[in-house]
Amino acid sequence: MTDPGSRPADLPAARARAEEALRLLSAEPVGLDVAVKRLGRASGVYAWWAAPSVLPGLPGMPNPHVPSLRMLYLGRATTLRGRILRNHLRRSGSSTLRRTLAGLLVSEGYRTTWTDRVVLIPEDEARLTAWMYANLRLTWAQDAEPASVEATLVRRLHPPLNVSGVDPEHVQAAVVDAKKAYNDSSRPAGTSPAP
Repeated sequence: MTDPGSRPADLPAARARAEEALRLLSAEPVGLDVAVKRLGRASGVYAWWAAPSVLPGLPGMPNPHVPSLRMLYLGRATTLRGRILRNHLRRSGSSTLRRTLAGLLVSEGYRTTWTDRVVLIPEDEARLTAWMYANLRLTWAQDAEPASVEATLVRRLHPPLNVSGVDPEHVQAAVVDAKKAYNDSSRPAGTSPAP
């Protein structure tokens, strides 16, 4: 099935872009201290990696260069540097990845508050960022049209922390439950939890 906006002649080029992105995303993941120095301002896709002992029980594609790491999450950005540094490594309010991680790490006692949405309290934003630096690795690939590349790769790879765009049989119940628990942890006064 083709996207209504794409012409058949575009399909080989789109496939080639997705394959090139996958090749770059499958490179040896780097620590966040290295990644933050190398990330550019171009658009593209990125992948978060971790050892199986980090968030055990969640499957993920092993990295071909470092088989002891598996892909946890795949995302896209209009500016890679901005998305990683300003959102994923700073603010739970603008990062689905951070909210999901906080929900999965509930036993660590992450605390939330309500602003215009559920967010981690400032001390726990800093604590989650430190946890990410200690436990996660990153790869990325520049691409002028990252939305189509991300959609193709998420459907193909089923990263366990991704829910949107993943075939229903590959959606991880623990991730869905963690997102719900996080969202129910703080809410505006006078509202009740979601059913």
